[in-house]
Amino acid sequence: MSEAPARPTNFIRQIIDEDLASGKHTSVHTRFPPEPNGYLHIGHAKSICLNFGIAQDYQGECNLRFDDTNPVKEDMEFVDSIKRDVEWLGFCWSGDVRYSSDYFDQLYQYAVELINKGLAYVDELSAEQIREYRGTLTAPGKESPYRHRSVAENLALFNKMRDGEFAEGAACLRAKIDMASPFIVMRDPVLYRIKFAEHHQTGNKWCIYPMYDFTHCISDALEGITHSLCTLEFQDNRRLYDWVLENITIPCHPRQYEFSRLNLEYAIMSKRKLSQLVTEQIVHGWDDPRMPTISGLRRRGYTAAAIREFCLRIGVTKQDNNVEMAALESCIRDDLNEHAPRAMAVLDPVKIVIENMPDGTEILTVPNHPNKAEMGSRSLPFSREIYIDRADFREEANKQYKRLVLGKEVRLRHAYVIRAERVEKDAAGEITTIFCSYDPATLGKDPADGRKVKGVIHWVSAADALPAEIRLYDRLFSVANPAAADDFLATINPDSLVIKQGLVEPSLANAPAEQAYQFEREGYFCADSRDSSTDRLVFNRTVGLRDTWAKTEA
Repeated sequence: MSEAPARPTNFIRQIIDEDLASGKHTSVHTRFPPEPNGYLHIGHAKSICLNFGIAQDYQGECNLRFDDTNPVKEDMEFVDSIKRDVEWLGFCWSGDVRYSSDYFDQLYQYAVELINKGLAYVDELSAEQIREYRGTLTAPGKESPYRHRSVAENLALFNKMRDGEFAEGAACLRAKIDMASPFIVMRDPVLYRIKFAEHHQTGNKWCIYPMYDFTHCISDALEGITHSLCTLEFQDNRRLYDWVLENITIPCHPRQYEFSRLNLEYAIMSKRKLSQLVTEQIVHGWDDPRMPTISGLRRRGYTAAAIREFCLRIGVTKQDNNVEMAALESCIRDDLNEHAPRAMAVLDPVKIVIENMPDGTEILTVPNHPNKAEMGSRSLPFSREIYIDRADFREEANKQYKRLVLGKEVRLRHAYVIRAERVEKDAAGEITTIFCSYDPATLGKDPADGRKVKGVIHWVSAADALPAEIRLYDRLFSVANPAAADDFLATINPDSLVIKQGLVEPSLANAPAEQAYQFEREGYFCADSRDSSTDRLVFNRTVGLRDTWAKTEA
């Protein structure tokens, strides 16, 4: 009996193992808490795989909870996209989808409890004044003139806030902690602010909305979360997380643990900047295949298995680092090399006429995968007029060039050996037709007289090929760390999308969306899920056959 593969370990799993062994917890309950103000990106995939993966491995539970405390930036489109992404990645949440807004009534009562304990007050400083009073990393803050209001006055004012009797920005509820704390997050943080905005779950019931730091810890506690996992930028916020739970009447006190976020080279992980790319129409929506969003990667042809493998390979640590784009691309190449059927496509066609071949069409039977007979075969029409890629022919070339050269031979993939005899050009000197001869005895075998033909090129039959738009997607940014640039938009790669009008073999007439193919000698492609149809074929390049950026950067 084969042993189960070893489960990957990391510092979070070690903490969980210790908690279960000591009896601190008898089960594991995690959560994934996205804010529905944009589409999820590859960084969120790391958190999804961590939270849901831990729940799976420990036979525990993982909640999907939307942190929906800012209705101004949130939308049901984002809620729906997030649910799709989690399911597509292969995970299921426990029970119903949850929302922080489910707990608005309880959160309000906990805020009242803090007021009654003298631990929260209504402040009428402006947002700018609050920032000014907060101090700096080297200088302590100073107390608001409203900090010492009585409990009764604060309760009355908080009721006025709830009833809409203050204008937006005219008042807020703050925790009363320590304006001299070395941690700025503890200098009387805002707990509630006024927003006259309709909420996608609660409608117009509320005009005051709790802040993330107040909401998150209480939501975790109400749901019985055992291990609250978040990225390192929330490390200081753990003090406020604990302070809130220690000062309200709530039986459960989850613990927060931080891990490093995913920073991917040649990509932006800021939702604000990703939103800017969309709103300024620099890309074609959140699912543009150049975007690092999960939906963009999916539309480009990335598989859920490849993204899960990427998250597994990069691991979980407390060390911030930038992951090379090549690491992500390696995962999808490994996956598609194994699972993608092969096909032929010509991106920049030039015609070949095989003069000594009779008219008519010969049907060749070719394998769908060179190493997997179980993937079957397909029929490929071959005729005396075919198209090859323009880059696969030269009138003159050195010995390193292994493709078709005038006066020399090359093998057509799955077909015959041909020899280029002459060319025809237009008035501008552009080659329009290459006239060739073929050796009819070379179908699937070498020439009988021992001639060595080293090069192999791909082709499509002129009479049977289908026109297709081929979208060559590349890295959206031309520098490894666009976020560090003064203007990240100035680092956009002008060649991030190159569109070719090419030809594909007829077996691709009904290519399903997201089905991956290796276009032989070109790369991995999939039919575009939005624009491709039987009337208009559109294929997106997922990734090249090899990492060409490594050469250009060397």
